[in-house]
Amino acid sequence: MALVYINNSEEFKKEILASDKVVLVDFWAPWCGPCRMIGPVIEEMAEEVGDSAVIAKVNVDDVGDVASEYGVMSIPTLIYFKDGKEVKRIVGVRPKDELVKELNAIK
Repeated sequence: MALVYINNSEEFKKEILASDKVVLVDFWAPWCGPCRMIGPVIEEMAEEVGDSAVIAKVNVDDVGDVASEYGVMSIPTLIYFKDGKEVKRIVGVRPKDELVKELNAIK
């Protein structure tokens, strides 16, 4: 599945909370250096997982209400969801293999 860009809280509910798949959401901003570092990793993961999971990005500047609702204080923040509930949170840049390992452990 292609990378999903969330543009508002309604899309977040539909694409993330209502998904029957494991979801990884990258909360980021274009001015954030570490976010730009992990961006290509997130894009690679989206291509590699195909339809087995959903990989999404939320720009905290554009969708601040969702970031606030989930208490995102630092970026990048990566939140894994299963059945519409947060199951894991990672703050900061991590290697791709660690992110994939976490995703597979949640499936």
